[in-house]
Amino acid sequence: SGSGKSVCCYSMLGLVPMPPGRIESGRVMFDGRDLLSLPAKALREIRGREIATIFQDPMTCLNPYMTIGRQLTEPLEYHLGLARKDAKNRAITILDEVGIPNPARRFSSYPHEFSGGMRQRVMIAMALITEPRLLIADEPTTALDVTVQAQVLNLIADLQTRRDLAVIMISHDLAVIADIADQVVVMNQGDIVEQASARNIFSKPQHPYTRSLLAAVPNGSKPASGVETEPKQPPLVEVSHLCTWFGDSEGKHKDGLVKAVDDVSLTIQHREILGVVGESGSGKSTLGRSILQLLKPTSGSVRYGGQELTGLNKRGLKPLRRRMQMIFQDPYASLNPRMSVYDCLAEPLIYHRICDKKSVLAKVLSLMDDVGLARASIRKYPHEFSGGQRQRIAIGRAIATKPELIIADEPVSALDVTIQAQILELLLELVERHDLTMMFISHDLSVVRYLCDRVLVLHHGKLIEGGDTETLWQAPREPYTQALLAAVPNLPGI
Repeated sequence: SGSGKSVCCYSMLGLVPMPPGRIESGRVMFDGRDLLSLPAKALREIRGREIATIFQDPMTCLNPYMTIGRQLTEPLEYHLGLARKDAKNRAITILDEVGIPNPARRFSSYPHEFSGGMRQRVMIAMALITEPRLLIADEPTTALDVTVQAQVLNLIADLQTRRDLAVIMISHDLAVIADIADQVVVMNQGDIVEQASARNIFSKPQHPYTRSLLAAVPNGSKPASGVETEPKQPPLVEVSHLCTWFGDSEGKHKDGLVKAVDDVSLTIQHREILGVVGESGSGKSTLGRSILQLLKPTSGSVRYGGQELTGLNKRGLKPLRRRMQMIFQDPYASLNPRMSVYDCLAEPLIYHRICDKKSVLAKVLSLMDDVGLARASIRKYPHEFSGGQRQRIAIGRAIATKPELIIADEPVSALDVTIQAQILELLLELVERHDLTMMFISHDLSVVRYLCDRVLVLHHGKLIEGGDTETLWQAPREPYTQALLAAVPNLPGI
């Protein structure tokens, strides 16, 4: 993150925000023309028709007030001058080509009515509708689970061959690049440090930075951790026949219910790291929040340290809250932007009376040391930190109350590979140092294999398989688990 990948590609198209950005020098030659010297109107014609872009988060790029059909026909009418009826027919055809089921009906749907993977397919359709010659894909699969990621990558590769496209794939996921790219360019702090064929980059990297990137990829053959669980004791967490259901506002289910968690039973031993995997919408996050009683279960039992949690009111849960904490996926959303690092870390200390007021500053500084934050940044605010540093603040806040259990919900999914490796090492270190028990929720199976002692697989709210991590990887029983593992992109030789 911050190496200049996206800025470089946006600069090619003259899309650098001014100010603060400014293109100082250089040329961008496309089919014999220097894009940076073209008038604005001519550049718009090329951007809309000959060069197209897929962005990382389709929900922020698609207009929520317009149907996807209208968003697809607009460039056809503007750039190609097609009549509305012809534009609609072409849009329905391309929706079918990118794998949107029932495209004629979905033509009239709005972005929020699609899943994350389907929204990304819509973005691909929008990018390709004017039949460009160059496609720039900026982290198009970062937010997708492993099976949907595989589908989107296969779709891009298929369209590239079928439409004779050139593709620039921007990604911090090295396995994705290894899976799809012919040539690879490695960037660091705005400079190209290495450029070679994909085969040579991954088998014979020359630059120290490239080698450090490859070394940071979670290696499935590495032992999960040095933590010894204590199975002879009663489990710290016992979940029995847990159900968490919601009303179905979209009418997709016959009984009018979304069974996010459906009759799930599990245990978590003291000092164990339990992984929970599954596709988006499988119920992973709902399960974690239901265990912590952040969501009220519909039925079933959750026992923590032998004490029943379901049915306890807010007052009854308060003394237990300090013993159970959560790390959320996006610290930028979970941290209060008006609170400094000091405020973020001091708040749980004061609320749960972990220490007296005179000791708060010393304890906050100690927490910052624990999670690897510079003490000099104590008065800074979340927006002044990188993504990895913000996640360190969130982890510090979670361990401030000296909990026994932490539920980590996709804590590294938005981080690049080197920062991800640092956060994973930090979590392992904290588990050992503080005798923590952890439920680790993720759609990144490589990370789960590296970190977790046991793994549970969720599918449509049901627990379909579970067991020791390596056993599950080597001999998965369920076809769904086999499909999940088969969809994981792998680096050559890793």
